[in-house]
Amino acid sequence: MEKYLYLSLTPEALIASMLPPEEFGNYLAIGTKKRTRGQAMFFEIDPNFESDYFPLKDIEKRCVPHSDGSPKRSKYLSIYRVLEHVPLEQLKNLYLVTDDGKVLELKKKEYHLEEVDALHMYQQIVPVSPRVVSRLNPRSFMKFLTDRSQPISVPKLIFVELILEDLANDPAEALTNNLPYTNLEHLRDCLIGIKKNKEKPTKTVIRQFHGDLLYRTCKNGFFVGDQENLIYYPFPEIKELEEEFYYWWRSALIVGFH
Repeated sequence: MEKYLYLSLTPEALIASMLPPEEFGNYLAIGTKKRTRGQAMFFEIDPNFESDYFPLKDIEKRCVPHSDGSPKRSKYLSIYRVLEHVPLEQLKNLYLVTDDGKVLELKKKEYHLEEVDALHMYQQIVPVSPRVVSRLNPRSFMKFLTDRSQPISVPKLIFVELILEDLANDPAEALTNNLPYTNLEHLRDCLIGIKKNKEKPTKTVIRQFHGDLLYRTCKNGFFVGDQENLIYYPFPEIKELEEEFYYWWRSALIVGFH
């Protein structure tokens, strides 16, 4: 049976499996007996990836079919500092899984910087998970967080930009009726604070993210990178989601209402 390598983001782990991406995502979300539900996000890793940090040489011995001939669904190889030790060029497609096992595949695309004077909100995913608002665009935010000369930094980072709608331009007066976040007045205060304080590039909204990401709040896509590189996985437009990925999108919209 063919073997696959995956970098799971929730939680961070390197996993070997005999399941192809869609089956693997379904397994992570609902298991084999459909008694659990849980969102999942993961990258497929080049199966030819070699590393002295991870125990990859014995995958052939450890990732084998069960005695009944069924495929080995998951064999954890590492649960610590995984992203840090996976070269960015080894990352293939990104998969977003709803809590009932529907899988959406995102492919890399060139990111073209939009120079607009607006505020941003980023949900960091790996290796840390605060939610922050910022005056920095995605490329600048990546460089800021991975600057190892700073007292607080990470070697690599995965984050997603979230919608702010009119709050991005007018945090003091804009309406928030369509934003599905808790504690909106706190979010508004954070945005007002960084807009007034030009010396502060970011402000924390939530110290540590718990629970599922509301996929419907994704503004543009997911970003992976380090000090020198930015990899972009664009999130589909609403029209594309409705026409081409209807079942995944319907599932994503009802998260938390099962």
